[in-house]
Amino acid sequence: MFQNLTSGPLPSLNALRAFEAMARTGRVTLAAEELHVTHSAVSRQVKALEAALGVRLFTGPKNRLELTAAGRELLPALTEAFDQIAGVVRRVRIGGEDLHIAVNASLSVKWLIPRLAGFQAAHPEIRLVLSELAAHATSHRGAQAVVRIVPLKRVSEPNCTAFIRNALGVVMSPAAVARWGEDPLAAPRLAAATHPEAWPLFAEHAGIELPPAGERAFPHVHFAMDAALAGLGAAVVSWPLCVDEVRSGRLVAPLGFHRSGSAFAILTAPGAESRALAKLRDWLVAEGAKTPAPPEP
Repeated sequence: MFQNLTSGPLPSLNALRAFEAMARTGRVTLAAEELHVTHSAVSRQVKALEAALGVRLFTGPKNRLELTAAGRELLPALTEAFDQIAGVVRRVRIGGEDLHIAVNASLSVKWLIPRLAGFQAAHPEIRLVLSELAAHATSHRGAQAVVRIVPLKRVSEPNCTAFIRNALGVVMSPAAVARWGEDPLAAPRLAAATHPEAWPLFAEHAGIELPPAGERAFPHVHFAMDAALAGLGAAVVSWPLCVDEVRSGRLVAPLGFHRSGSAFAILTAPGAESRALAKLRDWLVAEGAKTPAPPEP
């Protein structure tokens, strides 16, 4: 008979998964979406795990939960373990040629997807599966890598490969210029819930002071950008996301673009390296090199 080498029965796998997803994403609702269960189910599993371990894993009010010392100790080991399980299952199931990538929504819609035909033509043997990456997440369950904007201080990390330096600019349509003038600060201010710091960041980089004004909020940057294209006002957008529209004249940037302290990058999950992932990384770097320099301020 096999000897039980553990100090006791392990907690429920579902409870461990619920805690890991909630702690990694920072929100019960995001964990529930990832696990395809209700948010109450996630909460029940986390409470059951706390009861099984005899420790609190979260502290604070429901709308501002923080990990306890025990939670901080448990999270990285669980994340690495679940990533390794996902990687092994993926390789056994599909021979390593499926490639699961999680991408921030606006980056996917406005930059990656319009260029994917070139990647698929060059690598028809790779079946690319895209998932939406939560706004501030740096990992996604089951994804071999994530593609997102990261601070420049992260680009030197071993799992990070930057492929475009970021720059921010205020863009508006020619129709909006005709209506409100060439000063974009006089136009209605369009903002994105996923990037609420965009306007203050642009003002800081441009060395200007934003006049008091109300903002019309949209769920994502690409929604705000589309609103700018429709002539509803001015939006702060990253240069790679709007390069085609600015070069074609569908959008104008009267104040130019200013380099920001961030870059578009791909972050590889632990143990997820593969031939397909290496090909995608090389392609992203090559595509990034094709991006023209943004208009100067």
